[in-house]
Amino acid sequence: MNTDTLLELFQKGYRVTLGAASSAVEAVQDPQRTADEFSAIGTDWARLAEKLEVRGALTEKEARDFVEGVSSQLPEPLRNMSSSLHSPVVQSEPRTVTTVATPVVDTELKAEVESLTTELIAMRAEIESLKQQKD
Repeated sequence: MNTDTLLELFQKGYRVTLGAASSAVEAVQDPQRTADEFSAIGTDWARLAEKLEVRGALTEKEARDFVEGVSSQLPEPLRNMSSSLHSPVVQSEPRTVTTVATPVVDTELKAEVESLTTELIAMRAEIESLKQQKD
């Protein structure tokens, strides 16, 4: 199978799906009109697919126009960012960021830890001396 025909097949399927979704929304909004349109088609599946494809192509165009309209109203920095999202990014080498962490020392906490350590050493020494007196 040729890649062009395969691409056309996928595109047609996409548009038929869009058309079906659009028709479903329209059926919810105006069920009588949609029923009349589809009853006129009957069981002619090729004609139904053609109708849905045309409706899907129209929906696709409307969606593209809407997105382009909204993006044209964006401020300049956002517009540049949105256009850069669609263009491929080519980086010659990976970027590296060097950071230096400086420890934050709380002097009161450090003094308290040293005081408790000194107290603990004194308690251990006292326990050892009591053990030696007992023996």
